[in-house]
Amino acid sequence: MAESPVTVYQGGTLAQQVLSSAPEGMLIAPVWRRIAAFAIDVIAMSLLLQVMTRFTFLEILISWNYITEGARYGATFFVTWALFFGSLWLYWKYTGRAYGRSLGQRAFRIAIVHDNGTLLELHHFGPRAFHKLRYLIPVLGWFFGFRDVLRARSKTAEYRTSIDVSNHTVAAVDWSLPSDTRLNLK
Repeated sequence: MAESPVTVYQGGTLAQQVLSSAPEGMLIAPVWRRIAAFAIDVIAMSLLLQVMTRFTFLEILISWNYITEGARYGATFFVTWALFFGSLWLYWKYTGRAYGRSLGQRAFRIAIVHDNGTLLELHHFGPRAFHKLRYLIPVLGWFFGFRDVLRARSKTAEYRTSIDVSNHTVAAVDWSLPSDTRLNLK
């Protein structure tokens, strides 16, 4: 007998179908929201650094000619990149500790939670913030980002990026979380 064209719907949300430990009704955040939240965070911090350095930060950050101009200019270039990475690491770490997510994630209603829907403890935000810096590496960051976008759209990867897998987290839509978890998100 031929296979039936009718399939049986197994029920539950996407998170429940993919993650066996997901709470009832939890939805996984779409990848476009995650990209937009990341972009808002990076743009906001870049603009803040631009204003704080009297509008010279971005000029130095993108000018690769500083490396060839001499030791002083090369040092300025590398210090600018260190400041860029360090400020974003601190931003993601401490907004995560204060709000349970970054301000960009908050704007797009994304909650970063454990696989089972519980909130992250404070010690999880530092390593997670450090892992996010890989997207900012010139040239290589685009490859890491593209790979993780494909992972976040794949059911076989459980709709999680490599950062989610290494930190045992899920990006969920905040209003879909259980009420006790939702009340603790600020």
